[in-house]
Amino acid sequence: MSGDLNTIAPLIAAILTALLILVVDLIAPNRPTPVIGAALIGLAVTAAVTIAVGSGSIATATTAYGGMYKLDALTTFLDLLFISIVAMTIVFAPDYLTPRGLPVAEFATVLVFAMCGAMVIAASADLLLLFLGLELMVLPGYLLAGYHKSDNYSTEGAIKYFLLGSFSSAIFLFGLAFVWGLSGSTSIATVASTLTGVVNHVTPFSPGLAMGFAFLTTGVAFKIAAVPFHYWTPDAYQGSPTPVTGYLSVGPKIGAFALILRLFVEALGPMKADWLPVVIVLAATTMTLGNLVALTQDNVKRMLAYSSIAHTGYMLVGLAAFAGQTNPALKNQGLEGLLFYGAAYSFMNLGAFAVIAALQKRAGVTSGLATFAGLGRKEPILGLLMVLFLLSLTGIPPTAGFFAKALIIVAAVQAGGWVGFLAVLMVLNAAAAAFYYLRVVVYMYMRDPASDAPALRHGRLLWGGLAVATTLTIAFRFFPGLILGIVGDAANAIAPIAG
Repeated sequence: MSGDLNTIAPLIAAILTALLILVVDLIAPNRPTPVIGAALIGLAVTAAVTIAVGSGSIATATTAYGGMYKLDALTTFLDLLFISIVAMTIVFAPDYLTPRGLPVAEFATVLVFAMCGAMVIAASADLLLLFLGLELMVLPGYLLAGYHKSDNYSTEGAIKYFLLGSFSSAIFLFGLAFVWGLSGSTSIATVASTLTGVVNHVTPFSPGLAMGFAFLTTGVAFKIAAVPFHYWTPDAYQGSPTPVTGYLSVGPKIGAFALILRLFVEALGPMKADWLPVVIVLAATTMTLGNLVALTQDNVKRMLAYSSIAHTGYMLVGLAAFAGQTNPALKNQGLEGLLFYGAAYSFMNLGAFAVIAALQKRAGVTSGLATFAGLGRKEPILGLLMVLFLLSLTGIPPTAGFFAKALIIVAAVQAGGWVGFLAVLMVLNAAAAAFYYLRVVVYMYMRDPASDAPALRHGRLLWGGLAVATTLTIAFRFFPGLILGIVGDAANAIAPIAG
């Protein structure tokens, strides 16, 4: 029992952090500073516990509760990424929430509980636990999307997100039921073993298994906002409070890709040749449509929503590169690119949304392109940081976004076949994306401000968070060796099952 508690210690620390925030808010109600302090201290302790417990699981994975919960290098990497995303979101939020009278304590608590769900997904070695973690992650997202209750756009986006999310969860659960029915177990290792028998023609390929694949693909495609299951994304992103939009663009997305790694790469890995064509089609349509529609947007939040869809397509190319790779020496290259891209994208995208939130500190300010007019002259530092984040999202060297895209493109080229075609398509899409990203830069430096209102004063927390996002966006490019070492360990953790 004590061994099990030690294995799940990071999750326990995360739950205690959420409870600490509630207790601090009871003691000092309506005071954001103590709440934020408690949240950041709790998250720092959670990160320390994650590192301490995870340091011994790099070489050998440990399990808890009958093998349902697994702690390995992938779990540790993803947990630290989730903690970083939530910490930065909490830091960026007060400048936006406080002027609008939105409570910070509830916001932070819901975020931490969503993080707990993502951590459960990352450590799942059982299909049932995987689904429970998924629901614990997405349910708080529905609440956060409608956090600004008096805003009709926020309510509308939350309702669409909730309804479509509920249907997709039900579809996903149907898929799990089919897979469980075939294998007779909810253990991911057992499912992988059964499917290995199907591949080796020991067990017949049944129509039920095909239906399970279809349901699982549909459910997961919604969670990552892949085309054509992306329709909820623009409305939910535009209507949500900007800090929530920043979180939704990276937190649930990384959590859903963690689910893909545990489900498709580990459990369904033996049949990767069967689901590879579907991933290729999803990747091609997702990045292409996302970029094409983003070209037409004049609202920056909505533009970044479609941009987020395109980045989902780029990450799917990494998954396709893994499935299509036949060289054993390079089999994890696609997964390494996917994980590196997910981490780099999280920080540069959060930084971009933090700048938008900073501009919207004054109530009534929209996220239209006109809001950014003259920003480079009115607020030079904020404008410069926005340029950095946009260049990184575009993939222009020497930013983290360039190196992340290069990793996935190289992996796709080396996989060959139709996956190599995805590499060419990814380069073309990145070139097209430069237009709408750089259009914001044009407005910041080549347009006159829309109003003569004085520049806003931003809090220290916002500047501190922007400093961290900027540092990580640069460090991921200039010091990739350390990150690639960690990412490599995380990718290797799932190699024995994936084969």
